[in-house]
Amino acid sequence: MFSRRGLEDLFFYAEEQPSQPKSLNAKRIFALRNEYIKTIDAVIAFLQGKNPTLALQICQDDFLPEASKFTELPELDWAFGSMGTQDKGKHLATLYLEDISDFIIECIDPNFGFSRYAERLGRSANSFDALYKALNQNYTYMDKILIEILEKRIAVVQPKLMLVSVPFPVNLYAAFRCAQYVKRYYPEIKISMDGGFANTELRSLSDKRVFEFFDYISLDDGELPVELIYNSLSGSGAFNLY
Repeated sequence: MFSRRGLEDLFFYAEEQPSQPKSLNAKRIFALRNEYIKTIDAVIAFLQGKNPTLALQICQDDFLPEASKFTELPELDWAFGSMGTQDKGKHLATLYLEDISDFIIECIDPNFGFSRYAERLGRSANSFDALYKALNQNYTYMDKILIEILEKRIAVVQPKLMLVSVPFPVNLYAAFRCAQYVKRYYPEIKISMDGGFANTELRSLSDKRVFEFFDYISLDDGELPVELIYNSLSGSGAFNLY
């Protein structure tokens, strides 16, 4: 999504949505959309360490479009010093991405987060109701991107067993969305959930609705449960595990 094509699609999607009140910050970002589209590939390459010399341009006042995250910017020369161009550039590039994130949360998907997508739903997992309700709603913009990636991967791998690791609550929603899609369109694929979250939070699972999405939940030693699932599925016939 954080690419020229990705932002073009994102801003087009936002423009096509039914008109609703937007904050001044969201309006500013949308008005500057061409500047975001023009700079995003270069900024991502810089943050990935592929174009370190861009730091000099980023540190210029007129390179990055600026929204609310830049409004109370402290004196960065004092903070980073004359030798801190790379760090200053990374800081400014991060603020730039956080502005885009604010726009996505307000105008595209309120659950969006760089590392904590749909965290609220995952943390309420002591009750399955909120998550189950969300899973029975239409796909969000982010869901569509996720499912498109999953569909391409299934086409390449063609698995018979899909293992979904859920290490943290913030991974739970995406894990269930993927499992839901596979159950609906590839019912022949068996699905197992494991990972730290399953081990700590699902040891005494009582809500049978979970198994509308997953066939198995494996606990503790990650390899032995997978081997047992594999053996139970393969029987005497050939079976390819991916």
